[in-house]
Amino acid sequence: MLKLTDMASAKVRELLAEEQRDDLALRVALQSGGCSGFRYELFLDDRAVEGDESVDFNGVKVVVDPISAPFLDGAEIDFVESEEGAGFKIDNPNPLPSCHCGDGGSCQ
Repeated sequence: MLKLTDMASAKVRELLAEEQRDDLALRVALQSGGCSGFRYELFLDDRAVEGDESVDFNGVKVVVDPISAPFLDGAEIDFVESEEGAGFKIDNPNPLPSCHCGDGGSCQ
């Protein structure tokens, strides 16, 4: 399962407080970007998907769908603030699936 740093969990708790709902979790998923590869999605979600993996980090429930989970195992999500801006950063030691459309394959 992936990890959430203290900074990231604090930021998510802040976002959850703004929503004023106690039924939301941080959903982390991979979405196909076609030939540009895969991209990460992070959003607050109230849905439960069959097979979801979930873990709690300092009061923040994080859920990952069963298809994304193997590719996110061991990844770490941090929240970084710098002169360029602020946002979530994902450090993932796993190779993500790649598109083979240039090899006669098809992009999903």
